[in-house]
Amino acid sequence: MTALIEAHTREEFNRALDAGAKVLGVNARDLQTFEMHPELFGELAPSYPEGVIKVAESAVLRPEHVRAYRDAGADAVLIGEALVTGDDPETTIKEYLQA
Repeated sequence: MTALIEAHTREEFNRALDAGAKVLGVNARDLQTFEMHPELFGELAPSYPEGVIKVAESAVLRPEHVRAYRDAGADAVLIGEALVTGDDPETTIKEYLQA
């Protein structure tokens, strides 16, 4: 088992890498204000060292959000809110997988 380490800021991101994170997620949700900053993953993606799995988290409400994270270099996308609040989670997952 490997831990998914989550960062919300560049400082947390760097601390996670310094601690040896092998699976590192960048969460677009500011936990103080709950504002979303989906561009944060793209800003930090070039700083991932080789061999660290890049996970984009939050701000995923439509298939184009999955595509944007993929295009920014994400190896994986963590999806939660869209599945919990949507009417048809099965269809949502299928749409996201096609993205």
